[in-house]
Amino acid sequence: MAFRPIITFSWPTMTALAAVLASGQPVQADNPSGSFIGSCVYSHGYEICSERWGDIKSGLPRIIEVPAPQGERASEAEARERKWLARCRPVIRQDRYGVGRYAYARPGCEFGKSED
Repeated sequence: MAFRPIITFSWPTMTALAAVLASGQPVQADNPSGSFIGSCVYSHGYEICSERWGDIKSGLPRIIEVPAPQGERASEAEARERKWLARCRPVIRQDRYGVGRYAYARPGCEFGKSED
């Protein structure tokens, strides 16, 4: 006599069942803020998921938030930005595929060059 499973599940059914079971799990004890980020990729009937618990400031892992310059550095950055905009005059133009691309008045502007 051959073994035959009583119930067979497809990948979408198993995925839905896993989602229902996972939604009832409590937040981990070392996560006082209760922050959670999760994402899944589906391809050819397979599912690959990733999740992050904890203090999540940025939505993406390994992204470091850099504070904006303040005081004298802020005024220097603004002056540099104005100089670059005056020299390069960036505009967005559609390429032949309809994708917006930046175009500049002078060469080197795509690299942040603000002087000749």
